[in-house]
Amino acid sequence: MSGSGWARDKAGVAAAWAQLRSLAPTTLAGLFAADPDRTGAMTRRIAWPLAPGSEAEAGMIIDFAKTHLGEAELAAFEALAEASGFAAAREALFGGGIVNATEGRAATHGALRGSGTEAQVEEAEALLARMGMLVSAIHEGALGEVRHCIAIGIGGSALGPALAIDALTRDLALIDVHVVSNIDGLALEQAFAACDPQTTLIAVASKTFTTIETMTNAASALKWLADNGVADPGGRVVALTAAPDKAVEWGVDETRVLPFPESVGGRYSLFSSIGFPVALAVGMEEFAAMLAGAKAVDDHFRATEGRANAPLLAAFADQYYTRLRGCQTRAVFAYDERLALLPDYLQQLEMESNGKSVTLDGEPVDGPTAAVTWGGVGTDAQHAVFQLLHQGTHLIPVDFIAAIAPGDDLDPAHHRTLLMNCLAQGAALMAGKASEDPARAYPGDRPSTTILVDDCDAAALGALVAFHEQRTFANAVLMGINPFDQFGVELGKAIAKQIDSGEGDFDPSTRALMAAAGLA
Repeated sequence: MSGSGWARDKAGVAAAWAQLRSLAPTTLAGLFAADPDRTGAMTRRIAWPLAPGSEAEAGMIIDFAKTHLGEAELAAFEALAEASGFAAAREALFGGGIVNATEGRAATHGALRGSGTEAQVEEAEALLARMGMLVSAIHEGALGEVRHCIAIGIGGSALGPALAIDALTRDLALIDVHVVSNIDGLALEQAFAACDPQTTLIAVASKTFTTIETMTNAASALKWLADNGVADPGGRVVALTAAPDKAVEWGVDETRVLPFPESVGGRYSLFSSIGFPVALAVGMEEFAAMLAGAKAVDDHFRATEGRANAPLLAAFADQYYTRLRGCQTRAVFAYDERLALLPDYLQQLEMESNGKSVTLDGEPVDGPTAAVTWGGVGTDAQHAVFQLLHQGTHLIPVDFIAAIAPGDDLDPAHHRTLLMNCLAQGAALMAGKASEDPARAYPGDRPSTTILVDDCDAAALGALVAFHEQRTFANAVLMGINPFDQFGVELGKAIAKQIDSGEGDFDPSTRALMAAAGLA
């Protein structure tokens, strides 16, 4: 029995991995030659209503055909999932069970979009309604004229809102939102320069309302308002937190405190009140669409078994390349300017969740865990890092993400060329090209997965985020680790406090650097 309360058949897990290691790798070309219907068999589609109550659908397709997963590998990974207790773990996730064993917590981010126990969903709906009322009140002028918002957070409290705001406000923003996460004062000054203090709202996002970087930035933002003649700076603050009492103690009126459950982790919190800046920028209707897209993925993930389950199939591919092919990184390239921040968002989601070295039972893991997630935006990246992908010595699985509908009103040639490049890169990585000149030879047989959304709108963004959340969870279950704690981020913060207080026995290098930086 694992620390999270579901059975993990260790002998079955070992047997599944032994079977996987016994399989000789097959080339991508060989897999296609052996199965004329490989594309259909390895493509998944997840759909959602085009609008509330509409029979028309939108959705996304995920093409796994250019991965090295053949029938034997898929069967072995399905056996691994069964031995790992995947079905029970998934039920615990959505049923409010303790899936965060080290902290004794459930992980209820699914309930935020309607995927959880009845009580959890009711609580989430009540908190969402509270947020909606405040958003509507602000839009209607209850806090005076508000044209700008500076949203202050860090990590999951900033990356999710920054991604969504950048993706969804290219055409129109009801309120101009600037997300600030860095303690570097330059970041906050840049936001100040873009805002009129008389019409600026400050949203402070912190799960504990004690995060030093966030609270330091928040104090400086209030001082900026006061220094620029705002009579009641505190009246311009909205708190987004799982510790509402701390926010009230800090000085935020309880009517402007938007709570979210303690069982929602920061990097999983976009769909909670942490998404308030998103709703402020695009409206509650668009925020609801984002929730609907996410729920469509949750419903698929809950109801679909084995290789038919898209996030689980993605995890099979992740485990194959990390554990069987020695791949230390995974690249993500968004062929859509609106998704420019998606690789940054996924870095935290995947690496903070699964960058662990012990199992749920506290034992050392028996292989590598999370790959290093990195990436960029096509077509820019093609002229920067794709040289290594095509001809370098590293084998790097790649995800390509694009929208079928354009996000611009220019000549259709722009979007056509964008999509042509996206699809060409996956084809080229697989096919390669022989040459008598070694410098011009491409080895090929390099894997990729392609995700196409019908349009890069709020629902599609919600679906993309939820897909990667569930992919991350599925990977954790297959590895037997806890994706919901993050103790690795705490040690450096503790030592920073020691430097600030002048306490601590530091190594000679650090002491010299402290002296050079004026911190000694």
